[in-house]
Amino acid sequence: MARRTGRRPGNPDTREAILAAAREAFAERGFDAASIRGIATSAGVDPALVHHYFGTKEQLFRACMDFPIDPATVLPQVLEGGMDGIGERVVRMFLSVWDSPAGAAGVALLRSALSNEWTARLLREFVTTQMLRYVLPKLGGEPDEARLRASLVASQMAGLAMVRYVLKLEPLASAPPEVVISAVAPTLQRYIAGKIS
Repeated sequence: MARRTGRRPGNPDTREAILAAAREAFAERGFDAASIRGIATSAGVDPALVHHYFGTKEQLFRACMDFPIDPATVLPQVLEGGMDGIGERVVRMFLSVWDSPAGAAGVALLRSALSNEWTARLLREFVTTQMLRYVLPKLGGEPDEARLRASLVASQMAGLAMVRYVLKLEPLASAPPEVVISAVAPTLQRYIAGKIS
């Protein structure tokens, strides 16, 4: 019998215990206040085991959310071209994720957040710490105005997700991506870089 090589598989019960403790910690205390040590203590494991299974706190948080994208990968691509055309790049990236098989996880997460305050808190914390914290400094201007702009963009994208993917309201639900991009991108462009008051 051939001997297996590589890392030994972990105990799925341990992994799930860590995820359960992390979800509770992130929902109750938020991303910044939750600690790997506290999560490990709640799960009854050593902090090194949390790092072994999940790596960094950010990676653990993303695993808790089961979010269909890694913001650290896609946001730099969206912001790369500067403010010109950013509305179009945001909508194009959004549709490419939500129209892909990964979009099913986004729909499940959105449905859950609508009916469960605990999931809504986790999603809010994810958007705030994993997305907005990265994007806000790039928007420039006063911090309060940048937060307003970011929340306006979030409202537009959440509305698009609800109508196109959850409610499946026609004709938006089956509209070709280019139609959606040309309709929504100008609004996002104004929210991000135009006059908002």
